[in-house]
Amino acid sequence: MSKLKGLLLTEGMHGMISQVEGLAKALDIDYFHQKVELNKFAKFFPPKITPISSLFFKKFNIPEFDIIISCGRKSVIPSIYLKKNSKKKTINIHIQDPKVSLKNFDYVIVPEHDGLKGQNVITSKGAIHYLTTDEIKKNSDYLNNKLSKQKEYLLLVLGGPNKYYNYNDKNLLNIFEKIKKLIIYHNLQAIIIPSMRTPKNIIDLADNFFGDENLVIKSVDKKAYLSGLSLAKYIVVTCDSTSMISESALTGKPIYVAEIPSKRDDFRFRQFRDLFIRLNIIKILDNRLETWQYEKLDETNKIAEKIKKKL
Repeated sequence: MSKLKGLLLTEGMHGMISQVEGLAKALDIDYFHQKVELNKFAKFFPPKITPISSLFFKKFNIPEFDIIISCGRKSVIPSIYLKKNSKKKTINIHIQDPKVSLKNFDYVIVPEHDGLKGQNVITSKGAIHYLTTDEIKKNSDYLNNKLSKQKEYLLLVLGGPNKYYNYNDKNLLNIFEKIKKLIIYHNLQAIIIPSMRTPKNIIDLADNFFGDENLVIKSVDKKAYLSGLSLAKYIVVTCDSTSMISESALTGKPIYVAEIPSKRDDFRFRQFRDLFIRLNIIKILDNRLETWQYEKLDETNKIAEKIKKKL
């Protein structure tokens, strides 16, 4: 029996791709990506008042599909439109609050801390993602020849500027100073990994600060990220990335969140961190390191199993 075919709709950002691809893998379907672009005038309309029409997004040619998995504001209208105009029965799943009637979707997947309720709503603890424990183990040795064999490692995963957090040099250097004191005191080597949102000037800042005795990866490198997650004794992630904090929680290792002063109300980020603190997954980065235990978080497969049963 051939697998179901999935259409993945996102705006093309790493966090969104990670979520839709992760769910598609967990559902064991064949899938293909389509980046969604809205027409100029559509950008001024929130999804709630946007007509369900192909006039509002740039057309794309796609093969046949059975399931739509969408994530992000821009993909809401295309997902609804394609389901309504499909020549066969199509299931559509949206990740994140679509800000429209939930009845437009077969399933809506949102983080528990969002507080969204509905018969077709499935909640996750943090963000679902595309990482697996097997994939992390498989890439464990990728950084081995670049690291000291005499030390244990601290992994710093960097996010990037957004409308909530100010990524200026002062705020980043404050985090770097804390980490440098910790790695010196505990005789650790730091591994610094950028994400797709990390600007070059911040990578350069980290490279100049941490020097040759630590390892700074200077470009986006998924294998380096997976290897770092596998090898590190401690993981530090900047507070702007709920997706990479959620991905790190798959390891069961101590995760510290490096806080950055907010530019505006970051309520949803704080709600997420409060939940993960209660689950004993994260602590806020300060002047000490400790180890602790928690149940590894694998929400993607848990949610996929629920959907499989309903399918």
